[in-house]
Amino acid sequence: MDTLSYKTISANKATVEKDWVVVDAAGKVLGRFASDVAKILRGKNKPSFTPNVDCGDNVIVINADKILMTGKKWDDRTYQTYTGYPGGQREITPRQLKAKSSTLLVERAIRGMLPKNRLGRDLFRNLYVYEGEEHGHEAQKPKVKEI
Repeated sequence: MDTLSYKTISANKATVEKDWVVVDAAGKVLGRFASDVAKILRGKNKPSFTPNVDCGDNVIVINADKILMTGKKWDDRTYQTYTGYPGGQREITPRQLKAKSSTLLVERAIRGMLPKNRLGRDLFRNLYVYEGEEHGHEAQKPKVKEI
């Protein structure tokens, strides 16, 4: 048997093929939707997935203002931040965050499902979230993907 045929081919930055994908968030549950988008951003849906390389696609999320949450999570769940000063712990509910901007709510959920390192920060730059149907990426000829 030829032992050379058993070599594992790992992707690198030069050999990765990145596409543009449009995903519609209308009527989707936030957590399940965010995990599917994170898989696409990471590249886990491709056979050439390599854990230490940005091999995912660029994802455009539209209709972020029509995202859903089940149960009483709109008011019961809280997101905590800390300013760094004494007494600077802040809490905000998803309803308040959506009132500010619904893109922040979707971005926060997806960012939490990416790696917490340099690669995760680079992957997050491939995400574009819009509240309505329109986006400014027609020149990239994105493919519509159902989730």
